[in-house]
Amino acid sequence: MPQFLVLAQDSDSDVQEELSAAREELTTAQQERETLEAELKKLEEEIARYAQDISKTEQEKKTLQNQIYLLKQKISQLNLQISQSNLMIRDLTLQIGDTENSITQTGTKIDGSKEKLAAILQTLYEEDQRSLIEILFSENKLSDFFDNLLALETLNSQTQELLKDIKSLKTTLENQKQLLDTNKSDLESVVKLKTLQKQESEAMNKETNYYLKLTEAEYQASLQKKTEAEKKAAEIRARIFELVGIPEAPTFGEAYEMAKYVEGLTGVRPAFLLAVLTQESNIGKNVGQCYLTNQQTGAGVNIRSGAAVKNVMKPMGLSGRRGDVNDFLSITAELGRKWNETPVSCPMSYGYGGAMGPAQFIPTTWMIYKDEVAQILGKTPDPWSIKDAFIAAALYLADYGAKNQTYNSEWKAAMIYFSGSTNLAYRFYGDSVMKITATYQEDIKQIEGN
Repeated sequence: MPQFLVLAQDSDSDVQEELSAAREELTTAQQERETLEAELKKLEEEIARYAQDISKTEQEKKTLQNQIYLLKQKISQLNLQISQSNLMIRDLTLQIGDTENSITQTGTKIDGSKEKLAAILQTLYEEDQRSLIEILFSENKLSDFFDNLLALETLNSQTQELLKDIKSLKTTLENQKQLLDTNKSDLESVVKLKTLQKQESEAMNKETNYYLKLTEAEYQASLQKKTEAEKKAAEIRARIFELVGIPEAPTFGEAYEMAKYVEGLTGVRPAFLLAVLTQESNIGKNVGQCYLTNQQTGAGVNIRSGAAVKNVMKPMGLSGRRGDVNDFLSITAELGRKWNETPVSCPMSYGYGGAMGPAQFIPTTWMIYKDEVAQILGKTPDPWSIKDAFIAAALYLADYGAKNQTYNSEWKAAMIYFSGSTNLAYRFYGDSVMKITATYQEDIKQIEGN
C-alpha cells in the first residue's frame, strides 16, 4: 500500500478518535448538566419549603409571644387584685376587732344593768313584803312612802328600757360581726382563688415560654437548612455556569440564572445586564472575528476571510505608555491561551477593536476589574468565560450607577460602558440597551410567573 494512503488512513483514524472523544466528552458534560439541573430543581423546591416553614414558624412565634404578653398582663392584674383583697382583709380584721370590743363593752354594760335592776327589784320586793304598820312607822310622812315607791317603779321602768336597748345593740353588733366574718371569709376565698389563677397563669406562661424556645430552635434549624440549601444551589449554579462555555452560548434561561446570581453580588438587575451583554455579543454568541498577529503594530487578520486588518488592538504608545496589546499578552499568558489564536473584536470604521469575550472588555479595562472578580471567584478570571464576563460587566455597570435600578442611572451606565462617557453622539447605544431591557423584563416576568 502506498505510504501516502497509510498516512491518510492513520490521519483519518486519529480524526475519528478525536471526534469520538469529543462527542463522548460533550455527552458527559451534557449528562452532568442535566444531573446538576435536576438536583438544582430539587434544592430550589427544598428552599421554597424551608421558606414556608420559616414563615409559618415566625407566625407561631408571634402568636406565642402575644400569648406570653397577655399571660404576663393577667399575672400582673392578679397580683394587684390579690394585694387589694389582702388590704381589704386587713381592714375587715380591724373592723371585726373593733366590733368585738364593742360587743364586750356592751356585754359589760348589760351585766351592770342587770345588777342594778336586780337591786331595784330586790328593793321593790322588800317594800312589797312590808306591812302597812311598818311603812307608816318607818316613814315620817305617808307621802314619803308613796314618793319612794313611785321613784322605784320609775327607775325599774327606765332600767328595763335601757336593758332592752343594750340587748338590741348587742344583737346588732353580733349581726355586724357575723357579716364582717362572712365578708372576711369571702375575701379570703377570693384571695385563694386569685392565687390559684396566678399559679395557673404562671404555669401556662412557663409552658408557653418552653414552646417559644422550642419554636425558636425549630426556626433556627429551618433557617440553617435553608441557608445550606441555598449555598449548595449556588455551588451547583456555579458548576452549571462552568459547563456553559464558548462558542456554545447559554440559553436565555441559563443566562437569566447567571444574571440573577450576579445581581446578588452587585445589585445590577438581570434584565439590564442581559440587555448590555446582548448588545455587546448577543450573550456570548459573537465574541470577535479577528486575531491579533502583530504585537508591535496591533495589526491582525479577519478569522473568516483571512484578510489583513489594521488596528485590531492598540499597541504600546511612543511615550512607553502601556497599551492594550501588553495587557492582552499578559491575560492570555496567565490563562494559557495562544495570543494569536484567541478571538477579539475587529475594529469598526473608527478607533480600535480588541474587545474580549461575551462582555467585550478592552484588555486595559479588564485589568482594572480582574482582581475584584478573582476575589469573588477564588480563581484567575477569564474574560472568555460566561460567568466571569457576567460578574465583571456587572461590577463595571454597578460602579457607574446601574445598581440604583432606575432608567436614567442604567442608561448612563450603559453609555459609559460603551464609550467611557455620556456623549449624546452615542445615545443610540443607551437607547437600544434600555429598549432591550424592557423586552427582557417582560420575558423575566413570564419566567417567574408574575
